[in-house]
Amino acid sequence: MTTAHPDAPDVIRSAYAQLAVTDLAASRWFWVEMLGFHIQHEDAGTLCLRGTDELTRHSLVLRKGEPAALDHIAYRVRTPEDVDRAEKFFRQLGRPVRRIPKGEGTPGVGDAVRVVDPLGFPVEFFHDIEHAERLIQCYDLRHGAEMARLDHFNICTPDIPAAYAHYKPLGFGCSETIEGDEHELYAAWMYRKQTVHDVAFTCSSGPRLHHLGIATHVSHQVLRCADLFGSIRKEHHIERGPGRHGVSNAFYLYLRDPDGHRVEIYTSGYYTGDPDHETYRWNVHDDADATSGTTPSSSPGTGGHARPRPRRESTARLRRRTGRVRRAGRSGRPRLTRRAPVRHARTRTPGGETSSRPSVTLVQILECVRHGPRDGRARGPSPRLGKGSCSSGVPDDVRTTPHSCKGGRSSSSRPC
Repeated sequence: MTTAHPDAPDVIRSAYAQLAVTDLAASRWFWVEMLGFHIQHEDAGTLCLRGTDELTRHSLVLRKGEPAALDHIAYRVRTPEDVDRAEKFFRQLGRPVRRIPKGEGTPGVGDAVRVVDPLGFPVEFFHDIEHAERLIQCYDLRHGAEMARLDHFNICTPDIPAAYAHYKPLGFGCSETIEGDEHELYAAWMYRKQTVHDVAFTCSSGPRLHHLGIATHVSHQVLRCADLFGSIRKEHHIERGPGRHGVSNAFYLYLRDPDGHRVEIYTSGYYTGDPDHETYRWNVHDDADATSGTTPSSSPGTGGHARPRPRRESTARLRRRTGRVRRAGRSGRPRLTRRAPVRHARTRTPGGETSSRPSVTLVQILECVRHGPRDGRARGPSPRLGKGSCSSGVPDDVRTTPHSCKGGRSSSSRPC
């Protein structure tokens, strides 16, 4: 059950992302020829792309620019009046707000509001957008890995309770969390459409984009995507997988585009539309948490299946069975193994400034949270931030003291 603030805009879903890319031709090869997106608009500096299932004009916009960066993420709202509500809502929060009339922003999008949200991310809210013909049964037009639609954004922030507290008043429900032994919040998956998530928060230095999640219909298309890159000796674009997530139960493949933007090819989520849907809670130290439940493949195309170990239960079921919320965990802290460095993209602020930090996979982030940093520093208790306004927005059995990752918040408010 979701409860939105009465002054908040009625968000429908994650709608599109706009990325700056340094080589539009190389990006066209990756996103169109290999992943199978359809071109809706193309000019010398812009590509507007969509999947086979999508009614709206685009779900991904690529703009030529230096350096490679996230320009903004965008949510669609239910009515034109909700665009006005978004402007008023974020002005009341004291956030930077810019109204963008139709024709002055992203091609095909009507009146919009762009803000820098309390987490530091550039976010757009819009209602009107041009439509395009759905290609669901146009099998003759399908190509590449046949991407269906944009599914979600995964973003990095050092303060997960603050992220939860910001999105809860916007009407987002919470499908799953990763928590510590004292119920510190390390990660959260939140939704408006009736799937596992429209946005996920990963505890790491930020604000920065971790990945875009693109949905396919069946797991075979995830495997086909890996096979396509492997068959032309471009497997270096494959970062992780194919495999099965514990959190969300998704079958996945992580890729990097030519500029280092990360994309997750994703299928096999589940329905969250029941009014009594309860949040699944994972323990960050548990053998069966999202880290162990994520089963990477050693080589493309093998599937990467390990025995399933998702010992997850809803809060209500745990209380009925034990009378309390279990704090499952293990005392052992296995040694970390080093991974080869990967290219990373940067996130752009509305003012055009950029900064960068090494980008890591979700599993690497969780390993850092569980076992400490890799730079030889002491692995003491995780530092905590002081009490903040987010305490009222976290779930009942999550501690109200915000938890900070070992990296802490960067000294600059610029996205990383």
